[in-house]
Amino acid sequence: MIPDATDVQLVERAQRGDTRAFEMLVIKYQRRLERLIGRMVRDVDLVQDIAQESFIRAYRALPQFRGDSAFYTWLYRIAVNTAKKALVELKRDPLVLESALSSGQDDDDETYRVERELTDGATPEALLASKEIAETVNAAIEALSEDLRQAITLREIEGLSYEEIAEMMNCPIGTVRSRIFRAREAIALRLRPLLGTHEGGDRW
Repeated sequence: MIPDATDVQLVERAQRGDTRAFEMLVIKYQRRLERLIGRMVRDVDLVQDIAQESFIRAYRALPQFRGDSAFYTWLYRIAVNTAKKALVELKRDPLVLESALSSGQDDDDETYRVERELTDGATPEALLASKEIAETVNAAIEALSEDLRQAITLREIEGLSYEEIAEMMNCPIGTVRSRIFRAREAIALRLRPLLGTHEGGDRW
């Protein structure tokens, strides 16, 4: 990923002690980071907490940031590690885990907004079908292994290139392509009964 010139300037200022510069980076990436974390942790409150913790860790580690990768790539890796740590802690606390699993989706959730756009002005039958498809896609993504879920989220939700995903996930482009292909196949398998498609037909 080619470093953003604005990010480079803001990071350099933040490294010199300009807290306002780092605040601008937080403002720029907060929603994007929360959306990604939300694919790993479904509790809205926990997503915000993890995002905040990720930015705190990033700020503390900023002196070690050398600009070898884009700032967002570096931030993303910190967020994924922070989310993984939180998930481990959730498993140790069943009450917190139950809360996370039973929480409702935020109205700003990407899937909710896509679903709302698809169903705007639709007939009750079409609305029900679209809702069922969106729920099936969500369930399919949740059922994926962590590496497949990250790859498909970065590609389909964030719209990143294979090269950018390879850098973020620290793996070869061929591995990224394979993970995205397998994720799409798994999602398509869940959707076939709803869409009436046969094997080898359109994926999602």
